[in-house]
Amino acid sequence: MASIFGHALASIAIGSSFPKTLKSIRFWLLGMFCAIFPDIDVVGFKFSVKYASFFGHRGFTHSFVFALVLGFVIALIFYRKKKNFIWYALFFVLATVSHSVLDAMTTGGLGVAFFSPFDNERYFFPWRPIQVSPIGAAKFFSSWGLQVLKSELLWIGLPSLLVILVFKTINTIFRK
Repeated sequence: MASIFGHALASIAIGSSFPKTLKSIRFWLLGMFCAIFPDIDVVGFKFSVKYASFFGHRGFTHSFVFALVLGFVIALIFYRKKKNFIWYALFFVLATVSHSVLDAMTTGGLGVAFFSPFDNERYFFPWRPIQVSPIGAAKFFSSWGLQVLKSELLWIGLPSLLVILVFKTINTIFRK
């Protein structure tokens, strides 16, 4: 998996493409929550859930179906009465999907069950430049974790910065 920092940054980049009128502290925090939440499945390790099972790591909680459900549920809970509800839901869905996309670009694990519950097979992208993050805070704060952060700075941080700058420029141009 990518680290929580990489996942959160990806949601910020995605959120930068949305209209300014939608953005608030809640918008950003919920987007980061959605981008990180699929890793709730690591709790399964404590209960002997097999990695490759339906509820194992990078299983159902990393699927497109889960992203749709989580994105819409978050939008319903926090923005159901807003006229731009669908835009909020779209952001939360995309933030959640970004988690799986980044995980499929990492150097470790068994892949991502994008199509669960219909197909539990795990997939990686052919190009996997992101160093896989260790599971657990103790392992993360080590030389391995430092390597992960360097990898994410290059493969998530720089592209995210580019996306943010592009949309900031577009917003500035069209605001005039």
